[in-house]
Amino acid sequence: MRNCEKEIFEPIHGKTTGTIPSWLRGTLLRNGPGRLKFGDSTYQHFFDGSALLHRFAIHNGEITYQTRFLDTCAYHKNRAANRIVVGEFGTRAIPDPCQSIFSRLSTLFSLQEPTDNANVSVYPFKDQLYCFTETTKIHRIDPTNLDTLDLVDVSKHVAVVNHTAHPHVTQDGTVYNQAMSIQSSRPHYSIVRFPTQGEGQTGGKSNSMFENAEIVTSIKARWPFAPSYMHSFGMTTNYFIIIEQPFAISLPDIVKGKLSAQPMSACLRFFKDEDTLIHVVERATGQLFKTYSADAFLFFHTVNQFECDNQLVVDICCYKDSTVVDNLYFRSLLDENKDLDYIQAILSRPLRFVLPLAPTAVGTTTNLVTLEGSEAVARWRGTDIRVQPESLCDLGCEMPRFNYDYLGRPYRYFYAVSTDVELDNPGTLIKVDTQTKEHRTWSEPGVFPSEPIFVSSPDPKHEDDGVILSTLLWGRGTETQVGLLVLEAKTLQEIGRTVFQTQSAVPRTLHGWFSSGL
Repeated sequence: MRNCEKEIFEPIHGKTTGTIPSWLRGTLLRNGPGRLKFGDSTYQHFFDGSALLHRFAIHNGEITYQTRFLDTCAYHKNRAANRIVVGEFGTRAIPDPCQSIFSRLSTLFSLQEPTDNANVSVYPFKDQLYCFTETTKIHRIDPTNLDTLDLVDVSKHVAVVNHTAHPHVTQDGTVYNQAMSIQSSRPHYSIVRFPTQGEGQTGGKSNSMFENAEIVTSIKARWPFAPSYMHSFGMTTNYFIIIEQPFAISLPDIVKGKLSAQPMSACLRFFKDEDTLIHVVERATGQLFKTYSADAFLFFHTVNQFECDNQLVVDICCYKDSTVVDNLYFRSLLDENKDLDYIQAILSRPLRFVLPLAPTAVGTTTNLVTLEGSEAVARWRGTDIRVQPESLCDLGCEMPRFNYDYLGRPYRYFYAVSTDVELDNPGTLIKVDTQTKEHRTWSEPGVFPSEPIFVSSPDPKHEDDGVILSTLLWGRGTETQVGLLVLEAKTLQEIGRTVFQTQSAVPRTLHGWFSSGL
């Protein structure tokens, strides 16, 4: 578990082997937990560390690197107190010694401000880039030097209490995200639209995507005191896909946890005997089209989704239960004696669900899935449709990415990081062909790649015409080394890489965004 001690304010150069394509120009930004300790207090969960940004600038076949902490309120408070005084997903806050007893009680009964430690992802709003976590607080950054510019609280612009860390950005720049809102004293899953231009909620003209934000649809949570945990959602040309997994946030436990300073993770419950519900909502009307049911599973990331022959295809990286969340506590990650149960628990399999949009009459017993070549199943169960997925790959896959030009459209390939820790090289990149279910891999002993990001070539002839960018870390003894790998997307063969030496340990990242031309 690596702790970054020193930022790199000025870009540094590294050693390049192979060739970095001359057409590849832009900036790859990576985000993830970077500082694990303040004083004697240490974060307990992989999701918790202070947000650390990494910048790989690519120009004329050369790459430079720099890294800086996101300048958040949580980071400032923790540094000032020299301990963790802002709680995170899996770490409880330690009372700030500078606060009086009355200040502490006031904070306690206000149930505290949510963290602004946006350490998960990076997404564009017009020509601006923002760092995300699952609270409504996001930070605008300068992609040229990693300065933290503005804090935006989305809840000040639209009535939501949290949102996913993975919005979708359409080709015209409109941003959509799934959020939770409270309506009629009950939690709802809402889709928020951030238009690139238009009228705000008050009817006045505004250039701000946030001032123009609006809820375009809401679905009532099935359990009034236990809304589903959400990290991503799906969207096609005509539909939103809201996946209500039986991994839920206990609202009574949230209140109890605040009073006893327990972290969010202590308030999560997995109901293994309950169904996963897949809600399909019409984008044009905001009305619920249909809800499909499936066996219980946990997920963080959808892959992609599309419409084909009156069917909705939804690809998701699925876990069998919530054990993976517990296994991301550092005490578990550091356990040298991992058994078969641990290995199975962290396997995320890419599964394809096929939802019939115009099924045959209720009561028929035949498989409603007619998608050519598909092994997925959908059958009537009473007046509901029960769906069973097919596997897209027999390897564990996480952090899936694809050619984003194919968002919500029929696509063939996605790229992922392996979750099979029992492999000789657990740090393996995977390319999956969803049509043939064949896969290609890239790995190197002792090397750990990040989420693979696809960058299209300037004049693409095929879906996989481009390169894959993945940051590289090395094992023990080389904690201060970081690299950027460039693979040919079609073959997963290495084209080139640049390796940098730093003065401090370089931690793993979670997600990133490539901006061309920056």
